[in-house]
Amino acid sequence: MSRWLDRRAARRWFERAAAGAGDDPVAREVERRMASRLEYVKLAPRRILDVGCGVARGAALLRSRYPRAKIVLADSALELVRSGRRAQPITVRARSAFGAAPVDFLCADMSALPFATGAFGMLWSNLVLAWADDLAAAFAEWHRVLEVGGLLMFSSYGPDTLKELRTAFAAAGPGPHVHPFVDLHDLGDALVATGFSDPVMDMEMLTVTYDRAAALFADLRATGQRNALLARPRGLTGRHAWERMVASYAALARDGRVPATFEIVYGHAWKAAPRVTADGRAIIRFDRPRRTG
Repeated sequence: MSRWLDRRAARRWFERAAAGAGDDPVAREVERRMASRLEYVKLAPRRILDVGCGVARGAALLRSRYPRAKIVLADSALELVRSGRRAQPITVRARSAFGAAPVDFLCADMSALPFATGAFGMLWSNLVLAWADDLAAAFAEWHRVLEVGGLLMFSSYGPDTLKELRTAFAAAGPGPHVHPFVDLHDLGDALVATGFSDPVMDMEMLTVTYDRAAALFADLRATGQRNALLARPRGLTGRHAWERMVASYAALARDGRVPATFEIVYGHAWKAAPRVTADGRAIIRFDRPRRTG
């Protein structure tokens, strides 16, 4: 599969964002909404993996719902992992010292996780798939580390995310400036293709407004969400091109504020018992009849 993401650049942007501990209000709201979906899922995982944990602000949501579970927080940007560990409340560290289920931190690639097959009862991932340049590889790895009967719960950006910014840059000149985002149907197809069962997908639109486009750009930079496309323009954007882009964006203002759309896709799926062995032979299961009388 052809690669489209400069992973070293993406990691560099997130490392820099960690230095300022920039929070992402959209990610926090999506995380809260995703957590509310767990109310309808009957599951008591012993081990939970959070892939793309950032500075680990979502850990409290998982801990409050699954107080007995061991939680592992993983991210590919080392400085984010370090910031997340430092930001853990002293009460969490104290409880771990006295025998409560621990929270561990790990720097790891989402498509090459250093865990045994079937290590986790749940895999949780909030808005990290936008940084997977091989979606099938990521899903296949997530499927591998889940135990049979385990749950994958995730969110991702859909294609209309930052559509205003994409349009404004198109008016400024050539060159891709906004990442592509995978739509709901393709995400569902990829889940099935990598072995997940019973996928459930839904989508909603969130709109954040700013007093000017520069405030949106500042938010994106502060959270590490910058252009890391391999095909991105490598030189500085010229002053006239930048002014055209800003003017195009400003023309979208309503009541003195410019919008930024975020299409949010939510999904969950299960790891079912395998139907074939590793070498392709069919697995046939026989249930022993219960004795009566």
